[in-house]
Amino acid sequence: MSDLAKLKITPECSEAFEVLFNPKEYTITKSTPWKHHDIQGLDAPTLEFTSGDPYRLQFELFVDTYESGDSCRGLTDKIEKLSLVNPELHRPETALLTWGTGLAFKCILECFTLRFTLFKEDGTPLRGTIHTTWKEYSPAEEQLKQAPRHSADHTKRRVVKQGDTLSWIAGKEYDDPSKWRVIADANGLDDPSQIEPGVELLIPPII
Repeated sequence: MSDLAKLKITPECSEAFEVLFNPKEYTITKSTPWKHHDIQGLDAPTLEFTSGDPYRLQFELFVDTYESGDSCRGLTDKIEKLSLVNPELHRPETALLTWGTGLAFKCILECFTLRFTLFKEDGTPLRGTIHTTWKEYSPAEEQLKQAPRHSADHTKRRVVKQGDTLSWIAGKEYDDPSKWRVIADANGLDDPSQIEPGVELLIPPII
């Protein structure tokens, strides 16, 4: 009989760890928003697809260290750490969640709720649950490699000039300054506020 596969969490920069007890179930959700365009005289707005929302994965973990007498925060602290800014990255770490051959999910920890239910006399928590929500992390370059579009490649390149910002470039290229993140992800920019003149940026199409 094969060993029981445990849910494994592999942070971007920290050591991987397994949960104490596998979740009883998990839920995957995804929504696909369409932008409304109100046109005078029509009974309903026209719809335009811009970009899908990320997948979300939700599950609850049970933690219990009563028999050993150790604090159960050994596990919960590792999960909580993924919601905090990593000093080297200047942002929280991404993570890869795997469970045997049935789950492989690259994501960020969007939120968690931690509840302790059993304690030692000195207040050390021994038992609890942590409800987590994980959001898909998928940069534009990875998406285009995994699912090439069956149409001409309209990707552009643009050389940064003095005074340019990503939001200004997004406004010129997409008519929407808020889409600067698309350019940042496509070029792997950790600090999008710092772009040097003369650097050539990849400008992916928004279909």
